[in-house]
Amino acid sequence: MSHGLPESVVVGRVIRPHGLAGEVVVEVESDVEERFAPGSTLIIGARGRSIEVIGARPFGDRLLVRFAGLDDRGAVEGLRGLELSVPRQDVPAAPAGSFYRFELLDCECRDAREGELGRVVGIHEDGGGLLLEVAGPERRVLVPFVDAFVVRVDVDARRIELDLPPGLVDICGST
Repeated sequence: MSHGLPESVVVGRVIRPHGLAGEVVVEVESDVEERFAPGSTLIIGARGRSIEVIGARPFGDRLLVRFAGLDDRGAVEGLRGLELSVPRQDVPAAPAGSFYRFELLDCECRDAREGELGRVVGIHEDGGGLLLEVAGPERRVLVPFVDAFVVRVDVDARRIELDLPPGLVDICGST
């Protein structure tokens, strides 16, 4: 069964409160630097509540973020583990020839030789690029997402057409 594109896109995750003034540690999952600029609005958690960023500063490879109306540790304790997202229409189009992870997840994959492989259920980075984790009825396959193997990606139709080298599915597959 094919799924449509998500209504919202995750841009970060609250890891834990930091200090006593209402700051939280956020793991950022967005390349758009302005996402956490003061005045920007994010959706927090599954209920879709909007929350305004009033401050953000670097904290190692993460950010320390403050939200409007949450100005002490007790107020932010309940945010631990929640996803921060934006409406999909607020995400700029990916540069030509590239794709966001959310656009590839749930796409059905078909190989020129092997036929239907299954649906993308995960995306992993190895040193050489992205690997699509494709789950089919019989097995899971890690498919290198490289120009040499990708014939076409149709984000709207949720389909990825592949031309994999003979034997790759058997070598990279697991049951």
